[in-house]
Amino acid sequence: QVQLVESGGGLVQPGGSLRLSCAAFVRFASLYVMNWYRQAPGKQRELVAVISSGGSTNYVDSVKGRFTISRDNDKNTVYLQMNSLKPEDTAVYYCNARLGTGNDYWGQGTQVTVSS
Repeated sequence: QVQLVESGGGLVQPGGSLRLSCAAFVRFASLYVMNWYRQAPGKQRELVAVISSGGSTNYVDSVKGRFTISRDNDKNTVYLQMNSLKPEDTAVYYCNARLGTGNDYWGQGTQVTVSS
């Protein structure tokens, strides 16, 4: 059974940092493209960061220079390091694993709240 388990969310002040983790319990996890999405109240889910199986990364413009996605294939874990957090980063963050068609898995989400 495929499972993605996220952790690391919480409440942080503006300018602070958090690191999200996503442990992937899936065969051949290292082959998957791993994504972090977020969904703020009343808004559509947004793709925040992507990392390919080879380690190439891409980010939505609003987080470039502040967020870093990385993966540890030995641990089947992907990370999202979030620095210089802003109130507009407040959302539920979801981990997603995708490989071709028919292999598309989601975590349960973790809340990130940026507030003073």
